[in-house]
Amino acid sequence: MSEPPFHFELLGERDGVRRGRYHTPHGSFETPCFAPVGTRAAMKGVTPEQLRQTGAELILANAYHLFLRPGHELIARRGGLHRFMAWDGPILTDSGGYQIFSLSHLTRIDADGVTFASVVDGSPQRLTPERALEVQRALGPDIAMVLDVCPPGDAGREVVVHAHERTLAWARRARDLHEAWGGAQRGQAVFGIVQGGVDPELRAASARALVALDFDGYAVGGLSVGETKAQMDVALDAAIDLLPRDRPRYLMGVGTPEDFRSATRRGVDLFDCVTPTRHGRNNQAFTRDGIVKMRNQRHAEDDRPLDERCACYTCRHFSRAYLRHLAMAGEMLAGVLLSLHNIHYFQDVMAEIRASVGAAPAGRGP
Repeated sequence: MSEPPFHFELLGERDGVRRGRYHTPHGSFETPCFAPVGTRAAMKGVTPEQLRQTGAELILANAYHLFLRPGHELIARRGGLHRFMAWDGPILTDSGGYQIFSLSHLTRIDADGVTFASVVDGSPQRLTPERALEVQRALGPDIAMVLDVCPPGDAGREVVVHAHERTLAWARRARDLHEAWGGAQRGQAVFGIVQGGVDPELRAASARALVALDFDGYAVGGLSVGETKAQMDVALDAAIDLLPRDRPRYLMGVGTPEDFRSATRRGVDLFDCVTPTRHGRNNQAFTRDGIVKMRNQRHAEDDRPLDERCACYTCRHFSRAYLRHLAMAGEMLAGVLLSLHNIHYFQDVMAEIRASVGAAPAGRGP
């Protein structure tokens, strides 16, 4: 019997950390995994070939932004996201739920969906749970996300309860459409998203309800949106152990090495964030000794690499003195080289976490 197009192998577990591998029609990726974010089908300043060399196996693009420009139908006519952006590995797309939160001044939510003004030209646009999946079906990623409602970290209980209930109602509608289309067998997995703010009871209720809907994987959303680290940990703890062991567990939009180490000990398999490229464009580098701010005078004559234990392209070829020169001169190469390093460093952190569980079975690589 042939294996299904999507399946998760749990290869080992130690001290709460899970090591696994998720198989998709465009190859597999090892978990815990960090997915760099190419919001508009582009990793800022980094080519797909360079991205591969950092060790990245999965990338994220944003269905909301691609829906607005250049349009999901245009991308479908170009052969889908993989062909359009020349990335042959797995792709995940976010549905637009986070943009409902981050661009709330442009949105109006009702029971059926969300109406919003386009950030491109101000035109009125509409997303429903079904429309969000239709857009992602046209884009063609391996993993699509349901449309959810993400409340602010400081939202009152009434707002959080309303968002929790609406997210579950929308998840049922998305699940029904996904099943009507043939489920993951048609070549695209759909993940549900746990919401509930920082309320552990709502988080647990959301997790249980989503598991009953039997999604292909599960995400925990609505964190790192203004709450404290302690509140995030409580919310994550309330949900994570209720999610199936045989499906990927994805913590959305959370992305620093400190967060990775804490969340993987709680059983999280997958992360994404714009942090490495955003920090790179702002002349900051992540290293094993902390964040390095490249504009600081102390780097002006420093011939060391950013991180002497890093094997990335930047650290193999360029000194801190040169990188500071680029930053001070406003050269775009500064952002490119620092982004390359940061993504590579994040992949190294993930590899170290996986190695802490033990070696993966031989001959089973992606």
